[in-house]
Parts: sequence; C-alpha cells; structure tokens
Amino acid sequence: MPVQDQDARIAEQTRLVVERHATTEGPLLPILHEVQEEFGWLPPAALRTIAEGLNLGRAEVHGVATFYHDFRTEPAGRHRLKICRAEACQAMGGERIAERARAELGLDWHETAADGSVTLEPVYCLGLCACAPAAMVDDRLEGRLDADRFARILAEVRT
Repeated sequence: MPVQDQDARIAEQTRLVVERHATTEGPLLPILHEVQEEFGWLPPAALRTIAEGLNLGRAEVHGVATFYHDFRTEPAGRHRLKICRAEACQAMGGERIAERARAELGLDWHETAADGSVTLEPVYCLGLCACAPAAMVDDRLEGRLDADRFARILAEVRT
C-alpha cells in the first residue's frame, strides 16, 4: 500500500476515534491509548489528526505521546519483553536479568531488534513483587526468573 494511502487510512480511523471521545473531558490520553491499540503504535499521521481534531498543537500531542513510556512512536517488535525495574525486582536480581537482556539482545531500553523480533522495555512494577524478579513477554507475566528460565524467554523472543 502506498504511503499516502496508508496515511489517509490511518487519518480516517483516527478521526473516528477522536469523534468518539470529542465530548469527554480530557480526551487526549484515552484517544492516544485507543489509537495505539488500533495500530500498535502512534503513527505520525495519527498524531497530526489528533492535534487537528482536538485543536491542539502537534508539539503538544507529540510531547504527551513521548512523555509516557507506554506510548510508542515507532512500531514495536513481534514480541515485547518488559523487564521490571522496581525495587523488589532489583533486590532479587533484576539488574542482572536486565543487563543480560540488553547484552544478549544487543538492545538498549525502548529499542527494537533490526529483524523486528523483539522490543525491550523497562517497566516499573508488574505487581509480582513476591515473585521477583519478574518480566512480561507480550501479555504473559513471568516471575521468579532465574538464569535458565530467562534463557528460554530470550530464545522465545528472538523468533
């Protein structure tokens, strides 16, 4: 699909989302969440459409979209590996898990592998403090990570 057609499709779908939230108070965050749910990320055409629809500056919409770590302004990989960076996980070896992931995947936080296999993201609590260290692979929670369990996770996300 040509880029212009794709941008037009994204803009039209985003316009519908903006219209659904037009009468709610503080609609920007719900709109950003719904658009990201729709496309998997926040394409530039969507951000332009949101700014126009809410009568906001594009810089303001971009600022909000880039302020929150859960919003992505680039497509994520096929797998999303989130590693908990909260205190309980760090106390139970989470830092070693995080460094291993960064080293073996060759990625820094918020980066996606060149082959599109995985995006590495920090998260600041998964609610699994009693099962620390913890991670999330796509939508699946993983607790009590040790070297062997984490090796299996790394193998899984490289596919």
